[in-house]
Amino acid sequence: MCPHCRAFITTSDRVCPYCDEKVGPRAVDRRNPGEILGGLIPHARFTTVVILTLNFGIYAATALYSMQAGNSGAFLDIDGRTLFDFGAKLREAVLLGQWWRLVTAGFLHGGLLHILMNSWVLYDLGSQVEEIYGSARFVVFYWCATVLGFLFSTFWSAGLSVGASAGLFGLIGAMIALGVKGEHPLGGAVRGHYIRWAVYLLLFGLLPGLRVDNAAHIGGLAAGFGAAYLAGMPRAARSLGEKIWQAAAYACILATGFCFIQMYLWFSANA
Repeated sequence: MCPHCRAFITTSDRVCPYCDEKVGPRAVDRRNPGEILGGLIPHARFTTVVILTLNFGIYAATALYSMQAGNSGAFLDIDGRTLFDFGAKLREAVLLGQWWRLVTAGFLHGGLLHILMNSWVLYDLGSQVEEIYGSARFVVFYWCATVLGFLFSTFWSAGLSVGASAGLFGLIGAMIALGVKGEHPLGGAVRGHYIRWAVYLLLFGLLPGLRVDNAAHIGGLAAGFGAAYLAGMPRAARSLGEKIWQAAAYACILATGFCFIQMYLWFSANA
């Protein structure tokens, strides 16, 4: 995208054909000028990598804890008690005041296949959203989608629910918002592409035998779309609007840390 008028341009353009401004190399190209496998694997962005690292670190902790509790297959499948102890969403617990589960549940995964699939989508989609919207908006979109997604799930289903997919659907919603608000003709193509992606994933969740929380997905999708539609594109870094979004991102990070502290305190008291 042109950094001046936000129109879609090709990677070979050095002057934007819409606003006639010079276009410099993207930050991701300056850091990693070579493509990975000819572009098959996307370039990762810093915030995306941080979330991936947290997810895998927490998964390792839950697997070790589950193994110590007697689950010999913990590396492949985490038991429900362990997930609950580490902050999974459960309606009864949330309604009793453990609201922090709406955040911590988004960093937990029920098995190896679960975390690998979500991580691949986050690595690809997260990099795109972070590059287009910037790290501050990305953090806010992801956090709001996680919270609203598991809030929807709380009222829809009483059972345990975990996973990054609520936040991932929020990122899909952000890309749909980009296509809705974009004035460039390619905006329609972007909108259609991610709407189809959302529909396919929601239909996939309806297949029998799968434990998929579509309520969390729908809530995350709505939150991501709404937040991105209101946010718009990044502006000058020193502008008041950007400072507000940076402050909001820091608030989301602090809130996440606070929720995990609450989880640890509850876990310690009930161990």
